[in-house]
Amino acid sequence: MTGILSTRLVTIFGGSGFLGRHMVRALANDGWRIRVAVRRPNNALFLQPMGRVGQVQLVKANVTNEESVRAALKGADAAINLVAVLYQSGNQRFDSLHVEAAERIALLASELGVGRLLHVSALGIEGNRSHYARTKALGEKRVRSAFPGASILRPSVVFGPEDDFFNKFAWLARMSPALPLIGGGKTEFQPVFVGDVAQAAAKVLKDASTAGQTYELGGPETLTLKQIMELVLRETRRNRMLLPIPFGLARVQGVVLELLPKPLLTLDQVRMLETHNIVSEGAMTFRDLDIVPAAPGAIIPSYLWRFRKHGEFEAATS
Repeated sequence: MTGILSTRLVTIFGGSGFLGRHMVRALANDGWRIRVAVRRPNNALFLQPMGRVGQVQLVKANVTNEESVRAALKGADAAINLVAVLYQSGNQRFDSLHVEAAERIALLASELGVGRLLHVSALGIEGNRSHYARTKALGEKRVRSAFPGASILRPSVVFGPEDDFFNKFAWLARMSPALPLIGGGKTEFQPVFVGDVAQAAAKVLKDASTAGQTYELGGPETLTLKQIMELVLRETRRNRMLLPIPFGLARVQGVVLELLPKPLLTLDQVRMLETHNIVSEGAMTFRDLDIVPAAPGAIIPSYLWRFRKHGEFEAATS
Protein backbone atom coordinates (compact mmCIF):
# COMPACT_ATOMS: atom_id res chain seq x y z
CA MET A 1 0.00 0.00 0.00
CA THR A 2 1.19 3.48 -0.84
CA GLY A 3 2.87 5.46 1.89
CA ILE A 4 1.04 8.69 1.06
CA LEU A 5 -2.73 9.07 1.28
CA SER A 6 -4.00 11.51 -1.33
CA THR A 7 -6.78 14.06 -0.92
CA ARG A 8 -8.27 12.81 -4.20
CA LEU A 9 -11.73 11.29 -3.81
CA VAL A 10 -13.27 8.79 -6.24
CA THR A 11 -16.86 7.57 -6.08
CA ILE A 12 -17.38 4.02 -7.33
CA PHE A 13 -20.88 2.89 -8.24
CA GLY A 14 -21.18 -0.90 -8.05
CA GLY A 15 -17.93 -1.20 -6.11
CA SER A 16 -18.97 -4.26 -4.09
CA GLY A 17 -19.17 -6.58 -7.10
CA PHE A 18 -16.54 -8.91 -8.53
CA LEU A 19 -14.65 -6.27 -10.52
CA GLY A 20 -15.44 -3.55 -7.98
CA ARG A 21 -13.63 -5.15 -5.06
CA HIS A 22 -10.44 -5.48 -7.09
CA MET A 23 -10.77 -1.91 -8.32
CA VAL A 24 -11.22 -0.64 -4.76
CA ARG A 25 -8.01 -2.42 -3.75
CA ALA A 26 -6.05 -1.05 -6.72
CA LEU A 27 -7.19 2.53 -6.15
CA ALA A 28 -6.57 2.29 -2.40
CA ASN A 29 -3.01 1.17 -3.16
CA ASP A 30 -2.74 4.15 -5.48
CA GLY A 31 -3.62 6.50 -2.64
CA TRP A 32 -7.20 7.48 -3.53
CA ARG A 33 -9.85 8.12 -0.93
CA ILE A 34 -12.71 5.92 -2.03
CA ARG A 35 -16.45 6.35 -1.64
CA VAL A 36 -18.23 3.13 -2.56
CA ALA A 37 -21.85 3.79 -3.50
CA VAL A 38 -23.95 0.65 -3.02
CA ARG A 39 -27.56 -0.24 -2.31
CA ARG A 40 -26.72 -2.23 0.81
CA PRO A 41 -23.64 -0.86 2.64
CA ASN A 42 -23.85 -3.55 5.32
CA ASN A 43 -23.14 -6.16 2.64
CA ALA A 44 -20.01 -4.30 1.52
CA LEU A 45 -18.18 -4.00 4.83
CA PHE A 46 -15.50 -6.38 3.52
CA LEU A 47 -14.19 -3.52 1.37
CA GLN A 48 -13.09 -1.30 4.25
CA PRO A 49 -9.97 -3.31 5.24
CA MET A 50 -8.69 -2.88 1.67
CA GLY A 51 -7.48 0.60 2.59
CA ARG A 52 -6.22 2.47 5.61
CA VAL A 53 -8.56 3.42 8.41
CA GLY A 54 -11.14 5.77 6.92
CA GLN A 55 -9.78 5.49 3.36
CA VAL A 56 -12.72 3.41 2.09
CA GLN A 57 -16.13 4.87 2.87
CA LEU A 58 -19.44 3.11 2.20
CA VAL A 59 -22.52 5.13 1.29
CA LYS A 60 -26.04 4.03 0.52
CA ALA A 61 -27.02 4.88 -3.04
CA ASN A 62 -29.45 3.73 -5.69
CA VAL A 63 -28.42 4.52 -9.26
CA THR A 64 -32.06 4.73 -10.33
CA ASN A 65 -32.61 7.71 -8.00
CA GLU A 66 -31.22 11.10 -9.07
CA GLU A 67 -30.81 12.60 -5.59
CA SER A 68 -29.13 9.46 -4.36
CA VAL A 69 -26.59 9.61 -7.18
CA ARG A 70 -26.09 13.36 -6.66
CA ALA A 71 -25.28 12.86 -2.98
CA ALA A 72 -22.79 10.08 -3.78
CA LEU A 73 -20.98 12.28 -6.32
CA LYS A 74 -20.84 15.45 -4.24
CA GLY A 75 -17.24 16.56 -3.71
CA ALA A 76 -15.73 13.75 -5.79
CA ASP A 77 -12.73 14.33 -8.04
CA ALA A 78 -13.49 11.24 -10.12
CA ALA A 79 -16.25 8.69 -10.59
CA ILE A 80 -16.41 5.11 -11.84
CA ASN A 81 -19.54 3.35 -13.04
CA LEU A 82 -19.39 -0.44 -12.75
CA VAL A 83 -23.14 -1.05 -12.50
CA ALA A 84 -24.30 -3.90 -14.75
CA VAL A 85 -26.28 -7.13 -14.71
CA LEU A 86 -25.83 -10.25 -16.86
CA TYR A 87 -29.52 -11.17 -16.77
CA GLN A 88 -32.72 -9.36 -15.90
CA SER A 89 -34.51 -10.11 -12.65
CA GLY A 90 -37.14 -8.13 -10.77
CA ASN A 91 -36.24 -4.44 -10.84
CA GLN A 92 -32.79 -5.17 -12.26
CA ARG A 93 -33.44 -4.35 -15.92
CA PHE A 94 -30.93 -3.80 -18.72
CA ASP A 95 -32.42 -0.51 -19.92
CA SER A 96 -32.71 0.91 -16.42
CA LEU A 97 -29.13 0.10 -15.37
CA HIS A 98 -27.07 0.02 -18.56
CA VAL A 99 -28.67 3.06 -20.21
CA GLU A 100 -30.67 5.27 -17.84
CA ALA A 101 -28.43 4.89 -14.78
CA ALA A 102 -25.26 5.28 -16.87
CA GLU A 103 -26.59 8.50 -18.37
CA ARG A 104 -27.75 9.76 -14.97
CA ILE A 105 -24.31 9.27 -13.44
CA ALA A 106 -22.63 10.99 -16.40
CA LEU A 107 -25.02 13.96 -16.41
CA LEU A 108 -24.70 14.55 -12.67
CA ALA A 109 -20.92 14.08 -12.73
CA SER A 110 -20.76 16.81 -15.38
CA GLU A 111 -23.15 19.07 -13.50
CA LEU A 112 -21.23 18.72 -10.23
CA GLY A 113 -17.84 19.35 -11.82
CA VAL A 114 -16.40 15.87 -11.27
CA GLY A 115 -13.04 15.96 -13.04
CA ARG A 116 -12.86 12.40 -14.44
CA LEU A 117 -15.43 9.76 -15.29
CA LEU A 118 -14.60 6.13 -16.04
CA HIS A 119 -17.40 4.04 -17.52
CA VAL A 120 -16.94 0.27 -17.66
CA SER A 121 -18.76 -1.29 -20.59
CA ALA A 122 -18.13 -4.62 -22.35
CA LEU A 123 -16.24 -6.01 -25.31
CA GLY A 124 -18.04 -7.39 -28.36
CA ILE A 125 -21.22 -5.33 -28.02
CA GLU A 126 -21.08 -3.68 -31.45
CA GLY A 127 -23.18 -5.64 -33.89
CA ASN A 128 -24.35 -8.07 -31.22
CA ARG A 129 -28.13 -8.46 -31.24
CA SER A 130 -28.56 -9.42 -27.60
CA HIS A 131 -30.51 -7.04 -25.37
CA TYR A 132 -27.53 -6.90 -23.01
CA ALA A 133 -25.17 -5.76 -25.76
CA ARG A 134 -27.59 -3.28 -27.30
CA THR A 135 -28.19 -1.55 -23.96
CA LYS A 136 -24.46 -1.52 -23.19
CA ALA A 137 -23.77 0.16 -26.55
CA LEU A 138 -26.55 2.70 -26.06
CA GLY A 139 -25.28 3.38 -22.54
CA GLU A 140 -21.84 4.24 -23.97
CA LYS A 141 -23.40 6.73 -26.39
CA ARG A 142 -25.43 8.40 -23.65
CA VAL A 143 -22.35 8.67 -21.43
CA ARG A 144 -20.27 10.17 -24.23
CA SER A 145 -23.00 12.74 -24.94
CA ALA A 146 -23.40 13.72 -21.29
CA PHE A 147 -19.68 13.66 -20.38
CA PRO A 148 -17.51 13.90 -23.54
CA GLY A 149 -14.30 13.44 -21.56
CA ALA A 150 -15.39 10.10 -20.09
CA SER A 151 -12.97 7.20 -20.46
CA ILE A 152 -14.51 3.87 -21.39
CA LEU A 153 -13.15 0.40 -20.66
CA ARG A 154 -14.47 -2.56 -22.64
CA PRO A 155 -13.19 -5.75 -21.01
CA SER A 156 -13.70 -9.20 -22.47
CA VAL A 157 -14.89 -11.94 -20.13
CA VAL A 158 -13.27 -11.14 -16.78
CA PHE A 159 -11.79 -13.96 -14.74
CA GLY A 160 -10.42 -14.22 -11.22
CA PRO A 161 -11.03 -16.06 -7.93
CA GLU A 162 -14.65 -14.91 -7.58
CA ASP A 163 -15.59 -14.99 -11.28
CA ASP A 164 -18.85 -16.36 -12.67
CA PHE A 165 -17.19 -17.77 -15.77
CA PHE A 166 -14.45 -20.34 -15.11
CA ASN A 167 -15.99 -21.11 -11.72
CA LYS A 168 -19.37 -21.80 -13.33
CA PHE A 169 -17.93 -24.20 -15.89
CA ALA A 170 -15.85 -25.91 -13.21
CA TRP A 171 -18.97 -26.35 -11.08
CA LEU A 172 -20.80 -27.84 -14.07
CA ALA A 173 -17.89 -30.21 -14.66
CA ARG A 174 -18.21 -31.44 -11.10
CA MET A 175 -21.99 -31.89 -11.31
CA SER A 176 -22.64 -33.00 -14.89
CA PRO A 177 -21.31 -35.81 -17.12
CA ALA A 178 -21.21 -33.41 -20.08
CA LEU A 179 -20.41 -29.76 -20.75
CA PRO A 180 -22.45 -27.88 -23.36
CA LEU A 181 -20.74 -26.34 -26.38
CA ILE A 182 -23.30 -23.79 -27.49
CA GLY A 183 -23.02 -23.13 -31.20
CA GLY A 184 -20.45 -25.90 -31.38
CA GLY A 185 -18.11 -24.03 -29.01
CA LYS A 186 -16.71 -21.86 -31.80
CA THR A 187 -17.29 -18.44 -30.20
CA GLU A 188 -13.97 -16.72 -29.49
CA PHE A 189 -13.03 -14.90 -26.26
CA GLN A 190 -10.01 -13.10 -24.86
CA PRO A 191 -10.47 -13.75 -21.11
CA VAL A 192 -8.96 -10.92 -19.09
CA PHE A 193 -7.68 -11.09 -15.50
CA VAL A 194 -9.66 -8.94 -13.08
CA GLY A 195 -6.47 -7.54 -11.53
CA ASP A 196 -5.35 -6.25 -14.93
CA VAL A 197 -8.67 -4.46 -15.50
CA ALA A 198 -8.37 -2.88 -12.05
CA GLN A 199 -4.83 -1.77 -12.85
CA ALA A 200 -6.08 -0.27 -16.12
CA ALA A 201 -8.68 1.75 -14.22
CA ALA A 202 -6.04 3.12 -11.86
CA LYS A 203 -3.82 4.12 -14.79
CA VAL A 204 -6.68 5.79 -16.65
CA LEU A 205 -7.61 7.96 -13.67
CA LYS A 206 -3.97 8.92 -13.14
CA ASP A 207 -3.32 9.94 -16.77
CA ALA A 208 -5.23 12.96 -18.11
CA SER A 209 -4.42 11.97 -21.70
CA THR A 210 -6.82 9.00 -21.41
CA ALA A 211 -9.84 11.31 -21.13
CA GLY A 212 -12.32 10.69 -23.91
CA GLN A 213 -10.63 7.45 -24.98
CA THR A 214 -12.05 3.93 -25.27
CA TYR A 215 -9.88 0.93 -24.40
CA GLU A 216 -10.71 -2.63 -25.44
CA LEU A 217 -9.24 -4.95 -22.84
CA GLY A 218 -8.58 -8.51 -23.93
CA GLY A 219 -6.18 -11.03 -22.50
CA PRO A 220 -3.10 -12.28 -24.40
CA GLU A 221 -4.82 -15.46 -25.62
CA THR A 222 -7.79 -15.89 -27.94
CA LEU A 223 -9.68 -19.03 -26.94
CA THR A 224 -12.81 -20.63 -28.35
CA LEU A 225 -15.53 -21.73 -25.98
CA LYS A 226 -14.43 -25.31 -26.63
CA GLN A 227 -10.82 -24.51 -25.70
CA ILE A 228 -12.03 -22.81 -22.53
CA MET A 229 -14.01 -25.91 -21.55
CA GLU A 230 -10.96 -28.08 -22.25
CA LEU A 231 -8.85 -25.78 -20.07
CA VAL A 232 -11.36 -26.07 -17.22
CA LEU A 233 -11.40 -29.86 -17.49
CA ARG A 234 -7.61 -29.98 -17.50
CA GLU A 235 -7.31 -27.77 -14.41
CA THR A 236 -10.06 -29.56 -12.48
CA ARG A 237 -8.77 -32.97 -13.64
CA ARG A 238 -12.18 -34.07 -14.81
CA ASN A 239 -13.04 -36.28 -17.75
CA ARG A 240 -16.30 -35.02 -19.24
CA MET A 241 -17.96 -35.22 -22.64
CA LEU A 242 -18.14 -31.97 -24.62
CA LEU A 243 -21.59 -31.85 -26.15
CA PRO A 244 -22.14 -29.53 -29.17
CA ILE A 245 -25.53 -27.76 -28.99
CA PRO A 246 -26.80 -25.87 -32.06
CA PHE A 247 -27.79 -22.27 -31.44
CA GLY A 248 -31.42 -23.08 -32.27
CA LEU A 249 -31.68 -25.70 -29.53
CA ALA A 250 -29.72 -23.50 -27.10
CA ARG A 251 -32.25 -20.70 -27.61
CA VAL A 252 -35.06 -23.03 -26.58
CA GLN A 253 -33.09 -24.11 -23.51
CA GLY A 254 -32.41 -20.46 -22.66
CA VAL A 255 -36.12 -19.63 -22.74
CA VAL A 256 -36.79 -22.39 -20.21
CA LEU A 257 -33.75 -21.91 -17.96
CA GLU A 258 -34.19 -18.14 -17.64
CA LEU A 259 -37.32 -18.84 -15.57
CA LEU A 260 -35.05 -19.98 -12.70
CA PRO A 261 -34.20 -17.45 -9.93
CA LYS A 262 -30.50 -17.61 -10.91
CA PRO A 263 -30.51 -19.04 -14.43
CA LEU A 264 -27.59 -21.07 -15.77
CA LEU A 265 -28.47 -19.78 -19.23
CA THR A 266 -30.84 -17.24 -20.78
CA LEU A 267 -32.01 -16.61 -24.33
CA ASP A 268 -30.17 -13.31 -24.30
CA GLN A 269 -26.91 -15.00 -23.27
CA VAL A 270 -27.26 -17.42 -26.18
CA ARG A 271 -27.59 -14.45 -28.51
CA MET A 272 -24.45 -12.94 -26.98
CA LEU A 273 -22.54 -16.09 -27.89
CA GLU A 274 -23.40 -15.62 -31.56
CA THR A 275 -20.72 -12.90 -31.78
CA HIS A 276 -17.01 -13.21 -30.98
CA ASN A 277 -15.79 -11.41 -27.87
CA ILE A 278 -12.37 -10.21 -29.03
CA VAL A 279 -10.50 -6.93 -29.40
CA SER A 280 -11.22 -5.16 -32.68
CA GLU A 281 -8.46 -4.22 -35.09
CA GLY A 282 -6.96 -0.78 -34.42
CA ALA A 283 -8.49 -0.41 -30.95
CA MET A 284 -6.61 1.06 -28.01
CA THR A 285 -5.68 -1.75 -25.65
CA PHE A 286 -3.64 -2.71 -22.60
CA ARG A 287 -0.55 -1.93 -24.64
CA ASP A 288 -1.52 1.75 -24.72
CA LEU A 289 -1.65 1.68 -20.92
CA ASP A 290 1.73 -0.09 -20.61
CA ILE A 291 0.10 -3.15 -19.03
CA VAL A 292 1.03 -6.73 -19.92
CA PRO A 293 -2.09 -8.81 -19.19
CA ALA A 294 -1.93 -12.25 -17.61
CA ALA A 295 -3.08 -15.39 -19.40
CA PRO A 296 -5.77 -17.63 -17.86
CA GLY A 297 -3.32 -20.50 -17.47
CA ALA A 298 -1.19 -18.40 -15.13
CA ILE A 299 -4.08 -17.55 -12.79
CA ILE A 300 -6.91 -20.08 -12.79
CA PRO A 301 -4.93 -22.96 -11.23
CA SER A 302 -4.78 -20.83 -8.07
CA TYR A 303 -8.53 -21.12 -7.57
CA LEU A 304 -9.96 -23.92 -9.72
CA TRP A 305 -8.18 -26.53 -7.59
CA ARG A 306 -11.18 -26.51 -5.26
CA PHE A 307 -13.25 -28.22 -7.97
CA ARG A 308 -10.92 -31.21 -8.17
CA LYS A 309 -12.11 -34.45 -6.65
CA HIS A 310 -9.64 -34.19 -3.76
CA GLY A 311 -9.34 -30.41 -3.75
CA GLU A 312 -5.95 -29.03 -2.75
CA PHE A 313 -4.73 -32.57 -1.98
CA GLU A 314 -5.30 -33.77 -5.57
CA ALA A 315 -1.60 -33.59 -6.42
CA ALA A 316 -0.72 -35.75 -3.44
CA THR A 317 -3.28 -38.42 -4.33
CA SER A 318 -2.80 -38.54 -8.11
